[in-house]
Amino acid sequence: MMIAIVGPTACGKTALAAALAADIDAEIISADSRQVYKAMDIGTGKDLADYTVHGRQVPYHLIDIVQPGEKYNIFQYQHDFIKAYDDITSRGKNVVLCGGSGLYVESVIKAYHLASVPENKELRKRLEGRSLAELSAMLQQLKRQNGSVMHNITDVDSVQRAIRAIEIETFNGEHPTESAVIPSIDTLVIGVNIDREERRAKITHRLKARLDEGMVDEIRSLLARGISAADLIYYGLEYKYVTEYVIGKLTYDEMFRQLEIAIHQFAKRQMTWFRGMERRGTKIHWIEAAWPMETKIEEIKKLWH
Repeated sequence: MMIAIVGPTACGKTALAAALAADIDAEIISADSRQVYKAMDIGTGKDLADYTVHGRQVPYHLIDIVQPGEKYNIFQYQHDFIKAYDDITSRGKNVVLCGGSGLYVESVIKAYHLASVPENKELRKRLEGRSLAELSAMLQQLKRQNGSVMHNITDVDSVQRAIRAIEIETFNGEHPTESAVIPSIDTLVIGVNIDREERRAKITHRLKARLDEGMVDEIRSLLARGISAADLIYYGLEYKYVTEYVIGKLTYDEMFRQLEIAIHQFAKRQMTWFRGMERRGTKIHWIEAAWPMETKIEEIKKLWH
């Protein structure tokens, strides 16, 4: 049985997944829509040091697999997940799925049938010049027509993202049968619950630490490599606000304040998604972030066996 560890940003998922994997002879598959990108380390919070437990490297998959500037999607993720899952299990190892991208987690544990959606140039031309508010309203309507849970409206925070979401929903509405089949995987889903005030304090502390670690320089170097500001802004959160600071659209203080608010809102949306998963029939066993690591691992192993 696979174990999935979910929870909002800053709840300690990665460290728990790594400690658990070391304990049960497992490898980790990441379910994070931005950690797939190479050279985007600080802003995506890869925290790669967490994968070393008691001096031993815990193997991880689906991190650093795509060049920055490329667009990675959930359809590709499903394919990459299955390849990684088959590889790990063929070697007799257990699998721990870990990440905060609820849609990615749900797409593999519920075996969503998703089509690979090509670019629709005609549709893009028609949507040119529309505001984010207009595009969001169109997306809302398409979601209602399709009965779709795919796009969390509040996650569509740029015109580029909204157009891509409309493109996907339009395609799915017109091609309901063209889909990728992925097997249903028996999964124990563990949610890491963190007190709201504690979460807020950790988010602020972590944001300061990442800026101190060189997040601004990371984004400057991505721009220097020829990746466009628009592409970085598309990735949202840290990449959106820090890029806007680097290109002179925001002051440092504005960037910090707006980014901090955006991450708090993102954490709330993550929790909303996990509650939605529960309503859609996924049983999530919640454990407390504040518990000692040994207690968390013992609790998970009791549920797993």
